[in-house]
Amino acid sequence: MTFKLDSLFDSADKPYLDVNDLTLLSQYVSSIPERIAVYRTLRDQEVAIMQPIADALQQGTQEPEAKVERSVRHGLMVLRYVAMAMLLDDSAFVQGRLQGWLPEIVQAHDTRALDQQLFQLLDQQLAKVLTPAQINLLKPGLTKARDLLLGTGTSAPAPVPAEDLDPLASLL
Repeated sequence: MTFKLDSLFDSADKPYLDVNDLTLLSQYVSSIPERIAVYRTLRDQEVAIMQPIADALQQGTQEPEAKVERSVRHGLMVLRYVAMAMLLDDSAFVQGRLQGWLPEIVQAHDTRALDQQLFQLLDQQLAKVLTPAQINLLKPGLTKARDLLLGTGTSAPAPVPAEDLDPLASLL
């Protein structure tokens, strides 16, 4: 469940949810079928979405293939975290999962320019696969991820969960 919804149920002194809380709950519950549909689309079409991006990056740059592959792996991970954040309706999920390691890796491997191109291409690919309303569900997470990846985020780093210490290993 999302942090927004968790907060609705944390208050022991409230015997019933008020009108605003019920509205929030109702909006989330009614959006679940669409969120699941978007998640399934991203899961099932991940390769169809990312392969044209990888091809375009490889053809449009003089960067070494390993550097392009690293950027694409980052993009895959970002897309997966954004999909989960959208499903949970919690854009902070993206920041919590990526903030502790991704900006440093981007800087260390100097993939910022490739990653910026990747995000532009990702926007184009998502527009081919999803409706504007579906893309809007992804926007909060995509914006947070883009900010972190490109170094435009302003928050302090969060601790890295133990399962994320080697996040790229599961992509290989």
